[in-house]
Amino acid sequence: MDTYLLAPGAGPKFILRTSKDVFIAPLGPKQEPRDMKLRPVYEHNILSEGDLWPTIRSEVVRLLNRRNILHSSVDIVRFSWVKDDEENEDDEENEDNEDDGGDGNDYDIEDSDIKLFPHGTVVTTPVAIWVGVLPDTLTGEGAFKSSNDIPNLLKDHGISDVDVGYREAVAKGSNGPELFAPVSGFDPLKAAIDPVTTILSLPIAGFKTLYSQGTMGFYLKVGQDLYAVTARPLLFSAYEGHNAYSYVARPKEVVLMGSKAFHSFLVSTQGHIGIMNSTVGVLEKRFTALTARLEGDGPTSGQAAARALEETQHELTKTREAIEELKNFFVKMKKQWTRLKDQVIGHVVWAPPVSVHTAPHSYMVDVCVVKLDKKFLQNFRGNVLHLGSEIDLAKFISLMHPPIDAPSDFDCPVERLLKLRGILTAEDIRTPNNRDHKGDPMRYVIKRGLTTLTTIGCSCDSVEAAVFPYDTESSPFYRCGDSGSIIVDALGKFVALLAGGTGPTDSSDIMFGTPMHWLWDVIKTQFPGANLYFEDDDN
Repeated sequence: MDTYLLAPGAGPKFILRTSKDVFIAPLGPKQEPRDMKLRPVYEHNILSEGDLWPTIRSEVVRLLNRRNILHSSVDIVRFSWVKDDEENEDDEENEDNEDDGGDGNDYDIEDSDIKLFPHGTVVTTPVAIWVGVLPDTLTGEGAFKSSNDIPNLLKDHGISDVDVGYREAVAKGSNGPELFAPVSGFDPLKAAIDPVTTILSLPIAGFKTLYSQGTMGFYLKVGQDLYAVTARPLLFSAYEGHNAYSYVARPKEVVLMGSKAFHSFLVSTQGHIGIMNSTVGVLEKRFTALTARLEGDGPTSGQAAARALEETQHELTKTREAIEELKNFFVKMKKQWTRLKDQVIGHVVWAPPVSVHTAPHSYMVDVCVVKLDKKFLQNFRGNVLHLGSEIDLAKFISLMHPPIDAPSDFDCPVERLLKLRGILTAEDIRTPNNRDHKGDPMRYVIKRGLTTLTTIGCSCDSVEAAVFPYDTESSPFYRCGDSGSIIVDALGKFVALLAGGTGPTDSSDIMFGTPMHWLWDVIKTQFPGANLYFEDDDN
């Protein structure tokens, strides 16, 4: 069964599935594996009613616990893949030779779930309850017994069109001077300065837990005091347990970046300087060659060469100035930020124990509030998310709005600074507002984290706010180090605080976050008068 979900580069270890679609494993290196895509589920004729799915999910967990199955997650998903036209023809021949018998309770992949695709036919499976279990803890026999429990539960609710699947999955969390104002995309420091600006998604660590690095999520203000929110495990070691924490005489300090991230930051800055020095060398050679051509009488002399010489001189001057700015920036960072105590930006004031809230939502309470130092206010811009420069602008827009005849609510902001305002409701999360490149309903979300930087995913309501990978070709939405990041939608609305994910140890097939529509009420109970929208506040 391991190869059922085989996709290029990765795939969880599969244990058992109850679905009836026939799968033929690759017969050799020349035969490409089936490229399975994990898809969110936004609607089901019965599960979507009221709070039925949270109720069934809780019952599934009870059934798993009864059989002592060490599970890490329970979700509802679909899968899709592309059938080659030759494979479709073979299927049609087989169907002609098969008896159309059955007891009336079996179901197949419906015609409505098969859509045309440029290179074949897209097939989408029925809904499946997707159970993650800890590695090497569940046998095929144990999964088989459990797979009978869950369908019986579903039948009690009149549901007979939902599969069950088991795969191995580890639930993972990720773990001085004034900060700078964010710079424009044309600034010489744009490639290096982000980690020490006041925009969202700053890399952080605990003063006593430098090995556990993560991401600052979002800001809030109460009166004159500025706070930031992240995930609790980033700033608390394992031996500290999960007891509630409030500010005490000896504060739990939070630092920007931490030792490992700060070292990487300096190395990266040096790398940018080295690249620019190489660029200067190339430009100097071009300048010398163009000067020689202008001084000669050859066919290359004239206005074209003079214009090229002027452009080269301008680019050379600009690059040299950028190098000087980067060098000064590098020296300032080493001088003012190298000592760990200079990297302290605040201290923890509240961190409730990590726990699961009561039904029907069963959301994870995984939050930590940090009071930021006053020096943080100097260049403060509010809850603004930098979309980064790793993804080309045109590609970013196309990812947020696939090229189909469907409206898009994404308008790429000037300088890629997305101002956050508004909170996505529970109903919004369950209701997709866009379509993917195949025309299926989809809601795209964005996050920026310490490790994977800016990524785009597909949101869905689950035990928490679940985010699926954009596709099998894109980078993972999340890796360790991204915990604590804020997830937002195309309009800049808060969606969820990233907690962790399940799947292979180096990345995740499904990422989970605590929904902001619920988490914000929890925070306001502890911090009355808290405000998210204070960028224009002059108090």
